[in-house]
Amino acid sequence: MDFSIIVFLVFSFGALFLGFILEGGHLLALFIGTAAIIVFGGTIGAVGLSFPMEEIKRLPRIIGVLFNYKPIDNYKITKQFYELTTIARAEGILALEDAAGRNGIKHPLITKGLRLIVDGVDTNHIYKSLVTDAENIDARHEAGFAIFESAGGYSPTMGIIGTVMGLVHVLGNLSDPSTLGPKIAVAFIATLYGVGTANLLWLPIATRLKNISEKESLSNQMVINALVALQQGKHPKLVIDDMSAFLTQEEREKVLKELKLGDD
Repeated sequence: MDFSIIVFLVFSFGALFLGFILEGGHLLALFIGTAAIIVFGGTIGAVGLSFPMEEIKRLPRIIGVLFNYKPIDNYKITKQFYELTTIARAEGILALEDAAGRNGIKHPLITKGLRLIVDGVDTNHIYKSLVTDAENIDARHEAGFAIFESAGGYSPTMGIIGTVMGLVHVLGNLSDPSTLGPKIAVAFIATLYGVGTANLLWLPIATRLKNISEKESLSNQMVINALVALQQGKHPKLVIDDMSAFLTQEEREKVLKELKLGDD
């Protein structure tokens, strides 16, 4: 579990609360039930109207990905492809089926690509099939972070609506001017809820999910290119050279050093 998410959530909201207290405010003044109902209820309703129910039902799984995400090990994938291409050149394409099992490869695109290669499917069909799978993965990911982006867009608007409703109520009851200030302050709590949750919760979550999706998409592109190169019978060193373009500088140096390709 990625505890950094909880740490930074506590840090960001804690900074706001601390700043408010240091300014002489009372923390309980920030907790207004009616404002919370308007902002959170309105945001949930608007998001629910924006997306099909099957996508809304995926939210628990999306949140699970957020907290349990394990970074893709492109270094490990590159090493696996070096072994696969070496085996294919030495023992033939059919040997890849057993090699995949021995190496414990579980990457869905790699396992599907190897199966197509062993079955003798042509390069163009393999490429199109894998690209379609990768695009479908990207589409599912986009639907996930789009929900949180929408919440980040609706939330401030709901906050403004809550504030306007509060001001309408205040201005409709001016019989006691001494209560005008506190009532206006309460009305603006809705805006605080809307803007605060949008910028400290919904939009950061959307950005994090988008970052995860982009990394996986880049890794999938690397895998597809490597599978096509494998099917075409390219030399292992050329395959690794193509894959290294997708690696970080640290990963690239590690691969070249471990596979002893740096001096060629």
